[in-house]
Amino acid sequence: MPINLIKNQNFYIILLTDLVLFLMAHLGAYLLRFEFQLDGQMDNIFSVLPYLLVIKVAVFYGYGMYRGMWRYTGLSDMWRLIQAVGVSSLMLIFMMLFMNRFSGFSRGIFILDGILTFVLVGGMRVVIRILYQYRFAGKVENGQRVPMLRKPGIPTLIIGAGDTGEKTLREIMDNPRMNYQVKGFVDDKREKKGLMIHGIPVLGRVERLPDLVVRHEILEILIAAPSATGEEMRHIVSICDACGVRFKTLPGIGELINGKVSVKALRDVNFQDLLGRPAVKLKEVQIRDYLHNRVVLVTGAGGSIGSELCRQILRFNPKQLILMDVSEPCLYEIQMELKHGVGYLNYVTVLGAVQNELLVDRTFRKYRPHVVFHAAAYKHVPMLERNPWQAVWNNIRGAQVMMEKAVEFNVGRFILVSTDKAVRPTNVMGTSKRCCEQLLQAHQYPQTRMMAVRFGNVVGSTGSVIPLFRRQIETGGPVTVTHPEMTRYFMTIPEACQLILQAGAIGTGGEVFILEMGTPVKIADMAKDLIRLSGKEPGRDIEIVYSGLRPGEKLYEELITEGEGIVSTEHEDIMVLRSSGCFDGHGGQDGYREWLMRHLNELYQIADTFDACAIKAKLNEIVPEYVVQYAECVL
Repeated sequence: MPINLIKNQNFYIILLTDLVLFLMAHLGAYLLRFEFQLDGQMDNIFSVLPYLLVIKVAVFYGYGMYRGMWRYTGLSDMWRLIQAVGVSSLMLIFMMLFMNRFSGFSRGIFILDGILTFVLVGGMRVVIRILYQYRFAGKVENGQRVPMLRKPGIPTLIIGAGDTGEKTLREIMDNPRMNYQVKGFVDDKREKKGLMIHGIPVLGRVERLPDLVVRHEILEILIAAPSATGEEMRHIVSICDACGVRFKTLPGIGELINGKVSVKALRDVNFQDLLGRPAVKLKEVQIRDYLHNRVVLVTGAGGSIGSELCRQILRFNPKQLILMDVSEPCLYEIQMELKHGVGYLNYVTVLGAVQNELLVDRTFRKYRPHVVFHAAAYKHVPMLERNPWQAVWNNIRGAQVMMEKAVEFNVGRFILVSTDKAVRPTNVMGTSKRCCEQLLQAHQYPQTRMMAVRFGNVVGSTGSVIPLFRRQIETGGPVTVTHPEMTRYFMTIPEACQLILQAGAIGTGGEVFILEMGTPVKIADMAKDLIRLSGKEPGRDIEIVYSGLRPGEKLYEELITEGEGIVSTEHEDIMVLRSSGCFDGHGGQDGYREWLMRHLNELYQIADTFDACAIKAKLNEIVPEYVVQYAECVL
């Protein structure tokens, strides 16, 4: 028996209470069996009672019934109680069979005894929880403890009368610090109307919210529907917004771990909720097979994608994590997060550029990574349109150096993070990433599996439109959108990184994977949604101004180009491109690699002259589908 249990006075109180309840249950069984006539039965009662008490206490202790706190009694405690009662009753029955084959004893006594034990012991624990919750719990005001039954709280409605809604209500009821008074649930399932959850009624459908808010004087709405689609979430938000009260939501289902729901996780609705993308279903065994106990190198480790890749990789217990980035502040930030946030210390920081061949060689030679995630790249389209030589040095040359060193040092897997802008590119950035994909196709060797993962925009990444829109809204507008018809594919950063890890497990070498991006979103609609989420009305409180397409931009992004076809993989959210025949006309892979390297070496020489027009012309030779825009050629 643990020493801390022996020293705990509550243990003896619980034990003594149970002994009394065991005695009451056994006496009650006799009273029920013999119609409250105990004449001639007292000898039987006292002869069995010592064995009964010892067996029950021992079994109950074995099932942990004396380690729990009655104030937190739940279903798991009731299940353990059922098991303890069942086992102790069976032991008593077998004892009686062994001792005297029930000679002079009624078999029904021991069945009734088990039933009454469960009712009395379980009932006592439930009563204690109820008393603690509704009588003794509460918050302290002016030195006085206010019982929960009289706690006023903020009049609140919960949208979603499912598991998440029930858990949300339960935490509000259990936690005296949660200053909410739930008036009812709202759910679109008609069959739930009129039902009750923990005494709180389901009042109707979401469309009735305005009427319910007025009738019950609601001041806040909690959205407990983590599995709602983007369309459903936008519908809910629009109605909540029309009600003129505060509303918050729990994180999406992909952010909830093991079904754990906490009111502390409630936050304002954001654009990611309106996307409503389903949670990614990872085949974690496959990912663990190539990451567990391996040395993993992440380039661009301080960026939006690189830092999230580091967080996701840690779940699979790598042997060592090598963090490489050219930005000192970004590298420091992810270092501090790993060290102080999650307590992971087996990392190495490498501050420098991926195109620095000597540095990269030293890094590979010293740490011998098994897996490389190459996320380092410049990605801001207008910036690279004005400075195309940086796209050549950082994006293309950097990828080449990393691939060559990965092959030289027998890296098992090399995963290139690419972009949908590589498809029929109209800008330098997209063209540079297409060159990286071509480099990957040319660097296929048996010892190193190289693959690329192509996806669209990620919500909230550095340089994306959402942070810009938020800043513009905070300053009162206007919000600048380039074109009313501009559309983009969006996914969340965690989702993108999880699928990158999954693609790394699926790839056998040479693939260009495409992530399922869902339905494209109009940037203008996104801006309107963000304005509404900030509590303002587009066009009235915040103006939207159309500024025109910037250099290199196109209205619609694509995930595949002409001549490419997509094939499904074993993962529903990942597809792979059929070979586009890039080796055709070059005498196979070796001939293609020789042709590509010759042109790239010429490109590097041109980049050293800072001749933007010549760089774009050369890129067009390497990537014929590149639609060159010469408007921004001069420095």
